[in-house]
Amino acid sequence: MSFMAASGAEEEEGAAAAAAAGQIHLPAEVDWEMLDKWRFFVLGAALFSGVSAALYPAVVLKTRLQVAQPAPPCLRAAASILRHEGPRGFYRGFATSLAGTVPARALYMGALEATKSAVGTATLRFGVPEPAASAAASAAAGLSAAVAAQVVWTPIDVVSQRLMVQGSAAATAAAKYRGGVDAFKKILFSDGLRGLYRGFGMSILTYAPSNAVWWASYSLSQRLIWGGIGYHMGGGELRPGHGTVVVVQGISAAVAGGASAVMTMPLDTIKTRMQVLDGGGERMTIGRTVRSLLREGGWGACYRGLGPRWASMSVSATTMITTYEFLKRLSAKEGFL
Repeated sequence: MSFMAASGAEEEEGAAAAAAAGQIHLPAEVDWEMLDKWRFFVLGAALFSGVSAALYPAVVLKTRLQVAQPAPPCLRAAASILRHEGPRGFYRGFATSLAGTVPARALYMGALEATKSAVGTATLRFGVPEPAASAAASAAAGLSAAVAAQVVWTPIDVVSQRLMVQGSAAATAAAKYRGGVDAFKKILFSDGLRGLYRGFGMSILTYAPSNAVWWASYSLSQRLIWGGIGYHMGGGELRPGHGTVVVVQGISAAVAGGASAVMTMPLDTIKTRMQVLDGGGERMTIGRTVRSLLREGGWGACYRGLGPRWASMSVSATTMITTYEFLKRLSAKEGFL
């Protein structure tokens, strides 16, 4: 799961630096003090739930492909789900996943902002230049936020992914679940708390670098796009509207999402298998999972489901960024816009 579009402060940093160099004057940002908090949280819950619902089928398809032995072509797998399970097959585990999003996002945001503030202040106090201090603070914040969110998200991920693959060939020997609560109880009864946190370490190893790659790619993409616009302006001044800024943010987010998906795909495949597949009485370790993948299809097996994951992360990042900007403008207090 990605929370990368949840914070508005970091979104503007790369664009602001590039814009300053190219005489591009971006519109003022809607900051925290300008927002009607109640409207912001209520509308945010509705908008982001809608985005999650739209993208969930790609997540289900990606998960099915990662655990399939052998993996069918992507379109054939999608057609099989639709033919045998109907449209509901693409939403297995959605209620469980949605229920975990709110607390996980809250932990992510809390850890992100607290760590960024603390590390940024400390590094500046030690005489570190502002650009380096900002980079260090963002890196530390992304790492701590990923760890904090996984405390809630790993059990949700384990349960929702078990439900996602239920009905597929990969889950024929697994327990049958009547829903998220039933799956939670059965996993807890059979494997204890450890079962709910299966793949926790691998989740950290997946999402921490994924956050780092995403933010680096997002910042670089915005710099390149605004730099290109400044170059074609020939030294003049430009005051883009909010729509233009959101388009640039959306394109940058799509590029960042795609880059992050490709670079962290093997880690995500290993994590998913550890959380979903039954080890036949033996513990599913990273080494055992990797050896199984290599036997099935070499290193290419680690990239099963790349298409749906790449599409999901790119579209998710774009929609989350644009939705977040739209949400802030809808939630602004009277007189601030």
